[in-house]
Amino acid sequence: MQKRTKILATVGPASDTVETLAALIKAGVNVFRLNFSHGTHEYHSQVLANIRTAMQETGLIVGVLQDISGPKIRVGKLKEEFHFESGNRLDFFYFATREGEKIGENHYCLSINQSDILRMLKEGDGIYLHDGNIRARIVAKNDEYVQAVIENKGKLSSNKGINFPNTRLGIDILTEKDKMDMAWGIANHVDFMAISFVQSAQDMMNAREVVRSCGGAVQLFAKIEKFDAVENIDEILRHSDGIMVARGDLGIEVPYYRVPRIQKMLIDKANEHSKPVITATQMLLSMTEKDSATRAEISDVANAVTMVNTIQAIEEIYPLGKFDFGYDDSMDRVNESAVRLGDSLSAEGIISITTSGSSAKKLSRYRPRMTIYAATHEERVARILTIVWGVVPAYLIKKGRIEEMLSDIIQSGLKRKIIDKTQTYIFTAGYPIGTPGTTNIIRILRENEITFFGETKPLPNKGKKAEENIIPTLF
Repeated sequence: MQKRTKILATVGPASDTVETLAALIKAGVNVFRLNFSHGTHEYHSQVLANIRTAMQETGLIVGVLQDISGPKIRVGKLKEEFHFESGNRLDFFYFATREGEKIGENHYCLSINQSDILRMLKEGDGIYLHDGNIRARIVAKNDEYVQAVIENKGKLSSNKGINFPNTRLGIDILTEKDKMDMAWGIANHVDFMAISFVQSAQDMMNAREVVRSCGGAVQLFAKIEKFDAVENIDEILRHSDGIMVARGDLGIEVPYYRVPRIQKMLIDKANEHSKPVITATQMLLSMTEKDSATRAEISDVANAVTMVNTIQAIEEIYPLGKFDFGYDDSMDRVNESAVRLGDSLSAEGIISITTSGSSAKKLSRYRPRMTIYAATHEERVARILTIVWGVVPAYLIKKGRIEEMLSDIIQSGLKRKIIDKTQTYIFTAGYPIGTPGTTNIIRILRENEITFFGETKPLPNKGKKAEENIIPTLF
């Protein structure tokens, strides 16, 4: 059985060597994630160089996703670790410079790095500390602080994260550090950027403007980890190239028992928009310590895959132990027809010439039973397709007449044993050549056509094809 759901792995100190990265690529990783919440630009530059060396050594193409950290809301410095009991009092001071301390029996105080948020809160709102492990509820406010009561036992140390479920923060999700990181990503030609703490479509529009101002055209993924992002998902999808379901923070923002249903809804909506969707956070978490996953974790991954998820993010294992496309109804009908035709003929695969990657994404939307082999003119587009369900960026070809490009594809495919001339394939392309969004040709390739194009002599002076170094990522 061929793998159609893709694998994203986060790179960390335990996996950043060329040798380990090459082994991960051979094991099936399609996209590597660089976590910009940690590490310097110098470190990430070396990791990126190692990834590209590993690509050359394996002959397999992979994508690189840069995860932008966003505004981290954290508690300030504490004089000592707090040991809370249910019913304890905790005061959140508006002054960000105030050091946290125990100021009386069962009475604590602290500050947070984004103190303006406290003024937005109202009595009855919840505050979750340390990744949701400690819950507090606001009971009063005055000109100096917000008073809350602790609802469960727990320990808190300096600089731990803090969440405000059901509170619309209204803050700029791109910090100055994020903008510098994005400029680095564009200069170093990363393929995807994940934007953290997205709340609305405007956040994604602002991020895209930053990319454009740096001269980039990187694919932008919205991380869905806030309750208001779930509410605004349709608008967010229209302004994103894909989404990441960040289940960890989302499980703090909304009741945890709603997360599975929300996850399914988000995957369904992304599929409707022909947008890739990444399911992330705590996939196979136990394998940071053990050599095998638990049965529950295996079931979790399998459940996400059966939701027709695009890509699984294996975030925890490897680091520690990990163009806007407009809607074109006629193009959609051509792609749907190609998939239906292929399924009815039990075709071995769909060969699609795609200039921007859009037509391959549209084909993927209909979840064909066969593999989609994408032929592109730019390696950048090939890398973008590493994240798309069921798509193998198998060919890098020069632009030419359709018959010439098809001949190149068939001859390369036969030589590399991607194409079996005894099987049937569906071929799709667009005319005029090189114009994104013009898929309007469907052709059935049987043995006689494959033999004909496989024996057609190439035109002179074409030179060696760049495609020789790109082979399917499914194998």
